[in-house]
Amino acid sequence: MNVTANGINIRYTIEGPEKAPVVTLSHSLSTDLSMWEPQMEALTSQYRVLRYDTRGHGGTDAPEGPYSLEQLAEDAMALLGALGISRTHFIGLSMGGMIGQVLAMSHPEVLHGLILCDTSSRMPDEAKPVWAERIQEVQAEGMEGQVEPTMERWFTAPFRESRSAELNPVREMIRKTKPAGYIGCCHAIQSLDLADQISRIAVPTMVIVGEEDPGTPVEAAQAIHDQIKDSELVILKSAAHLSSMEQPKAFNDAVTGFLAELGNH
Repeated sequence: MNVTANGINIRYTIEGPEKAPVVTLSHSLSTDLSMWEPQMEALTSQYRVLRYDTRGHGGTDAPEGPYSLEQLAEDAMALLGALGISRTHFIGLSMGGMIGQVLAMSHPEVLHGLILCDTSSRMPDEAKPVWAERIQEVQAEGMEGQVEPTMERWFTAPFRESRSAELNPVREMIRKTKPAGYIGCCHAIQSLDLADQISRIAVPTMVIVGEEDPGTPVEAAQAIHDQIKDSELVILKSAAHLSSMEQPKAFNDAVTGFLAELGNH
């Protein structure tokens, strides 16, 4: 399904019992809403689950960038408004977690609970040239050159070796990401600098991270946990950056346990 919100056409799906509390899922860079497939059965049994493709990804429009995290958060807010959703739990992974942090500070009134997964609150100076390099590569050559390096960051070597065929749809998601969308979002991520602000977040928060995540490591999750009062921190063993896909049961158990603690809203 598609809806116009914040000036762009956004693709979304909504599943689960109509009267249940809403959970909104926000995916990582160079994936789309299907990234969350391993979570759907666990969540839709009790929640109304909204997934959407971020600006520049999947079936959502990809206008020329650069984009900002504030703009991506306003896209999410506009989508909720267009669908008549006044309150939601928000689960964001990587870029989705960055969007979640901005949303929790700019629109706390819409959030019941916040789950920040494999994400960061600040882009270290030494990482900024890496993002500039990725932007240049995709401008020159498209997405193909990003596929295997991204897979190496996203999943541990044993998982990649034992589940190679299963991971082909993930490779395809990366490959199909529109260059303009990827570049636009890279600019947003490159400028990430929320670490001095996130202590303002007062929404009940859980932070989840894969123990072997190279891109947004345990230290980045710990830094977020330290700043957000009363937040919970869960470290998943044998998982890299896409912990939701590599360790779905442990991830789902952490998420559903946290949501259950917050009660039905």
